[in-house]
Parts: sequence; structure tokens; C-alpha cells
Amino acid sequence: MATALVTGANRGIGLSFAKLLKARGVTVIAACRRETPELAALGVEVAAGVDVTSDKSLNLLAEKLKGRTLALLINNAGLLASESLAALDFGSIQRQMEVNAYGPLRVTHKLSSLLESGSKVALITSRMGSIGDNTSGGMYGYRMSKAALNAAGKSLAHDLRGLGIAVAILHPGYVKTQMTGNHGNVAPDDAARALLTRIDQLDLQNTGTFWHADGSVLPW
Repeated sequence: MATALVTGANRGIGLSFAKLLKARGVTVIAACRRETPELAALGVEVAAGVDVTSDKSLNLLAEKLKGRTLALLINNAGLLASESLAALDFGSIQRQMEVNAYGPLRVTHKLSSLLESGSKVALITSRMGSIGDNTSGGMYGYRMSKAALNAAGKSLAHDLRGLGIAVAILHPGYVKTQMTGNHGNVAPDDAARALLTRIDQLDLQNTGTFWHADGSVLPW
């Protein structure tokens, strides 16, 4: 049975990924900082206490999973805050960079020994990381961190291609989650379902593509 690891799996899109993958018969490892009752109720393997900004935390996770193989790694954990030019908070911006940009790269690096030819890596990013699509400004930390994640994803696609591992860079849409204050026009299950379709279609021919959940290709 294939195994998938999802970060940020205790709520929102991550929780939906865990639920939908389990329904497919996939062995799910749900990584999160704190387990929620909703995650516990799924009956999947939970790796709590995982902080994507901590080398120590991820080293412990990698050691715990040593000898196992991941068919799919979904880097979903993320952080959203809002800054304007008139009210910049560089601490907030740095925190978003740590979680949104460095975090997925750190996770993929630390767990790379668990990937093999045919494995897939998904980075849950945002079209707000698109420079070409930025028509409103603001949101400095989120935009910068997601643009950096997109750049990292493109490099990962090149570096992992030779190992037979494909990488998807995915925008889920405006999803109603706690992170967005429950604003949005897409339910988490619907977003995760659409993203899994993109992941199903991922291969070494389209690795490194920046996709909208609906299948359209987004500008960098």
C-alpha cells in the first residue's frame, strides 16, 4: 500500500488531504504541530509535534520514519498574515518566510531519503506568489514567501528529475479555512480533491509546473 505524508494535516486543506487519501486506501502519515480531535477521528497515523521550521523536529521525524518509503509528500503547512507598506511587521514577514518558504524545502530535504523513483512531491503555494499576477500589492510576507517557495519548487523539480521524482507547485484557490478567517469560495474538501487530480496527472514531463487547482497554468 502506498504511503503519503502531509504536513499541516490537523486542519483545513491538510485535514482534507488526509481524509481523501485514506479513502483511496493510501497509508497516511499526518504531520502537524498539534493533533486536533478532527484529525484523531480519521484514524490515520499521526506524527504530532512536527515543526517545519525546526531541523531538530524534522530530524526526529526522519529517524522515526527511517526505512519507510513515501510515494507522496505534500508540503501543505503554511502561515498567512497581512502587512501594508504603511504598517510593515518584519517579524511577521520573517515568520512567514520560515514557515512558507524555508519549511517545505527543509521538509523535502530532511525526508528525501524516503523518496524513490516514482515518488511525487507537492508544494501547496498560492497565486499570490505570482509576480505576474500581482495586481493589488500589499501582503508582503505572504507574497514574498510564496514567490520564494515557487522558486524552490522549480529548483527541486530540476534536482529531483534525475531520481525519477516529480514536483508539483499548486495553488488551491481561495479556500474557506481558519487561515483565511473562513472566507473564500472553495471548501477544503473540494480544494484537496482538485489538487489530488493535479497530483495524479503529475509526471516527469510536467514536473515543476505552477498549477491552479482547476488545471490552468499560472504565470510566475
